[in-house]
Amino acid sequence: AAADAIRDALDAGPAGPLAGDPGRIHQEGMAARVALEQARDAVAAAFGARGREVVFTSGATESIAAATWGARARHADRHGAGSPGHVVAAAVEHSAVREWAARGPATVVGVDGTGRVDPEELLDAVTEGTCLVHLQWGNHEVGTLQPVTEVVAACRERGVLVHVDAAQAAGQVPVDFGALGADLMSISGHKFGGPPGTGVLLVRRGVRVPPLVVGGDQERARRAGVENVLGAIGLAAAATEAAAAEPRARILTGRIRDWAAGDGARVGIEVVGAAAETSLPHIVCLTFPDVEPQPVLLGLDAAGVSVHSGSSCSSESLEPSPVLEAMGVDAQRSLRVSVGWSSTVEDVDRFLDALPRVLDGLRSPRT
Repeated sequence: AAADAIRDALDAGPAGPLAGDPGRIHQEGMAARVALEQARDAVAAAFGARGREVVFTSGATESIAAATWGARARHADRHGAGSPGHVVAAAVEHSAVREWAARGPATVVGVDGTGRVDPEELLDAVTEGTCLVHLQWGNHEVGTLQPVTEVVAACRERGVLVHVDAAQAAGQVPVDFGALGADLMSISGHKFGGPPGTGVLLVRRGVRVPPLVVGGDQERARRAGVENVLGAIGLAAAATEAAAAEPRARILTGRIRDWAAGDGARVGIEVVGAAAETSLPHIVCLTFPDVEPQPVLLGLDAAGVSVHSGSSCSSESLEPSPVLEAMGVDAQRSLRVSVGWSSTVEDVDRFLDALPRVLDGLRSPRT
């Protein structure tokens, strides 16, 4: 859907939506503005928001940065520069959340063996100086769903801003920003078939946070810079398609979970994280006790299977997963298996055929 929408925009010619700056009032600029606002409304409809709550960004990483920096800047504006604002986050949050939280006073709350944070413990960390609570919708490595509804409601009662990282949830489970009541929400376009380098920060109506990117009044003065109209068009098309699609990720990952409980267990495979019904539908994390992950990845890649190991946000270094470390399980040997908008049953079968062969080959003594 994204490719078709982008192709149509490119084919529109010199008077089409890509020819002008949407901030100008000439014909080309107005065409770009119309296309941008149509994309904004489509994204809002897909995620239960109002059009005015949608801020287009370069991805969830920027959205998270804008949410955290903006909440701290808002706090400093209200309480003085000597009060930088305290942030609360779970230990299993994405590195973009953890690293921005660490740029000021922060409390990191632990999780249980499935990767789920205790909402009472998270809320107990809130102080009078807390300016923001982070909580991911679902974990990006093991898929465990977090108690977002409970935490958002409690934060609203306390008057503390709450940010939900929905990068993994958007396009996989129904996301209704308005019904949830969160103040801020991050979404990444490429996770559900949108163009890489596109994303959204949803900002609840009435919430005012200073912009991270300054220098112009674009996006209603919430993010400076000429808008990426082409990216917004592709993102909107993908979001609309994902919202209307029949859910099938659970079927695909269910095959993996069933295999892991049977034949997989006989070759040392174990699923970590929460049960399927309390996890995101498209992610399964597998561990194995006696083989280094790098040769497993290479063997699977040779078989046409792309998975990941270690921290999903440190692919170049293959560092041990801080998520698994926080859960108290082996952080050195894991496979993060995820299915996407284009994944098929045949893809899953290829993986289930290749993995035991790769493990057996690595475990067999060489002559």
